[in-house]
Amino acid sequence: MSRRDLIRMTQEEQAAFLAAPRTAALTTHGSNGYPHTTAMWYAVIDGLVHFATYAKSQKIRNLEVDPRLSVLVDDGDSYETLRGVLIQGDADLVRDPALAGDVMVAMSGRYWGLDVGAAPADALAVVRERGAKRVVIRVRPVHIATWDHAKLAGVY
Repeated sequence: MSRRDLIRMTQEEQAAFLAAPRTAALTTHGSNGYPHTTAMWYAVIDGLVHFATYAKSQKIRNLEVDPRLSVLVDDGDSYETLRGVLIQGDADLVRDPALAGDVMVAMSGRYWGLDVGAAPADALAVVRERGAKRVVIRVRPVHIATWDHAKLAGVY
């Protein structure tokens, strides 16, 4: 078995890893030829990573020209604890206020601790309203690479 195979996450491990409230690095292709990377919060809906951002943001302008992107979510502070998921894929730009509201609500639960199931309707309405000015970036994976160095059990 290759070293690469040893550290690969299973589908279940990958889903659990992405379910935690981590920050993603979203990279698009800038018009100047250089990668454009931004730190983003995200939601996982129907197994796909979703971002919500302003329609006039540089990342949206980049994706309108070239839908290819990379998303990196990682953690660990030493070699033996490094874990991550790298998704290379294409962006679907969805201009749907209802979906943007869903993404905003999901992120509110993940990052701000909003108990979505118990939150008052007016609080959820405020969160959903924030989505009205945003475009959703739905990531359609083409290639996924994962790693969990803890699986090496100290053997490097």
